[in-house]
Amino acid sequence: MKLRMIAAAAAAAVMMMMAAGCAAPVASQAPVQSGADAASIGDPVFDALAAEDGVSVRVGSLKGPTTMGLVNLMALSESGNASGEYEFTMSSQPDEIVALIAGDNLDIALVPANLGSALYNRTQGGVAVMNVNTMGVLYCVTGDDSITSAADLSGKTVLMTGQGATPEYAVRYLLTQNDITDCELEFHSEATEVAALLNEDPMQIAVLPQPFVTVAEAQNERLHTAFDLTKEWDAVSDGTSRLLTGVTVVRREFLQEHPALVLRFLSQQADSVKLAQEDIAGTAQLVVQYDIIAKEPVAAKALPQCGITFLADDAMKTALSGYLNVLYDQ
Repeated sequence: MKLRMIAAAAAAAVMMMMAAGCAAPVASQAPVQSGADAASIGDPVFDALAAEDGVSVRVGSLKGPTTMGLVNLMALSESGNASGEYEFTMSSQPDEIVALIAGDNLDIALVPANLGSALYNRTQGGVAVMNVNTMGVLYCVTGDDSITSAADLSGKTVLMTGQGATPEYAVRYLLTQNDITDCELEFHSEATEVAALLNEDPMQIAVLPQPFVTVAEAQNERLHTAFDLTKEWDAVSDGTSRLLTGVTVVRREFLQEHPALVLRFLSQQADSVKLAQEDIAGTAQLVVQYDIIAKEPVAAKALPQCGITFLADDAMKTALSGYLNVLYDQ
């Protein structure tokens, strides 16, 4: 897609987010041509991007799948070969990223899907959702062979992270849908802590996100994936919702002031996601380089399971609205 076509979408995106609080200007999951080199002198888009020279886009993401989808763009930016200027911030705590964008210290953020909605309310509509960047990444991990589905969690204790966020909501939804009232959720602050507890006693049961599932299973051969929470969700939702993990949001003011920069970021984000999906070996090297996973073989094994995607437009709205409706009913 030529940048002049994206320019027209930028204006539509601004109008869309004013009306509905969402912006999804890229029409499909396929990457689009990026950078000022896709336009020519005298082209309105070229002129808009040229006028933005020196404006750095501040992007925040979480240590895990959301950043794994961005590492190719991060490396391109670090080498000076990206189109445009970026400042990347990675955190292990969602609250840190939320606080930064709510305080106008980030322009774009990749956050848990439920926090995107909370952030919209917290900023009184000051942010807009642009795409879904990760689908379901949650799995039940244990050495207990009797656990094969969510229905088997009755009377069990489940170790997990994500209290007040997607992991807790997803597990409670599955428990409710399976009429389970006697499962205890034991929350911990870090996925690495849960993985360490599993390593000590693999007969315990845990819900972990990728890539920590792969890391935990690599540390103890007795551990295995008992079930995929996304498949369990699909089985009980009758197609009315999908389990999502992360969304990309932008400050409304930044989008209104710099639509060309936002559209260029989306283009390069789509390219980065495509590379993460297709160039597993190269992306695994970058995942290690940015200290997300310690070893390349583990990173390479985890990447295809991390739900990295670029879901925009109507597909995004349908998936996100169904997911948020489930959270609202919890």
